[in-house]
Amino acid sequence: MESPLRAGSDDPQLRLIETALWDGAGCPRLAGHLARLARGARALGWPCDTAQAGAALTGPKGQPARLRLTLDRAGRVAVTQAALPPSPPLWHLALAGARLDADDPWLRLKTTRRAHYDAARAALPPGIHEAIFLNQRGEVCDGTITTVFFDRGEGLCTPPLASGLLDGVLRAEMLASRACREELLAGDDLPRVRLWVGNALRGLMPATWAG
Repeated sequence: MESPLRAGSDDPQLRLIETALWDGAGCPRLAGHLARLARGARALGWPCDTAQAGAALTGPKGQPARLRLTLDRAGRVAVTQAALPPSPPLWHLALAGARLDADDPWLRLKTTRRAHYDAARAALPPGIHEAIFLNQRGEVCDGTITTVFFDRGEGLCTPPLASGLLDGVLRAEMLASRACREELLAGDDLPRVRLWVGNALRGLMPATWAG
């Protein structure tokens, strides 16, 4: 039986995405971005030239920027640049209205199939910087643009991929270095743990639960 990913990979509008930091001289997490891009392409059955993608991820000399790389089903790469806006010193988090299906394999890939994330981000009320999704079991998944990290007093943790979340570049880096470990987090526990959110663009950022 054809996998759901392969079955949907022939959509001509579908793209794999990598959003990377350009620090003025290079991309600090380039290897992680290219590794994830290659994994995503393999899952979809798409060609992917990581050397070409890496060479394309460049920005203005001496000036930080946000780079957005896309890969289509023919293996074509496109990169756009944007200014890097300042990050809030403390991210205020609230619950997303929709729930995700932890068994949806598309949640593990960063693609243009992100209507639920975009809708939740567009609905953020004033003073809230990020919406956190739960899955059908009430477990914490992802934010709209960030991975969730937390500490119950026993060290930094992040939800497992089985809860239904993106294999984030920062997340993978921190797990590999043992800076955090995987652990389930129930939505009901969000007000009772110390929180951070993070991504490859911003790194790890302190957060607080606004409810």
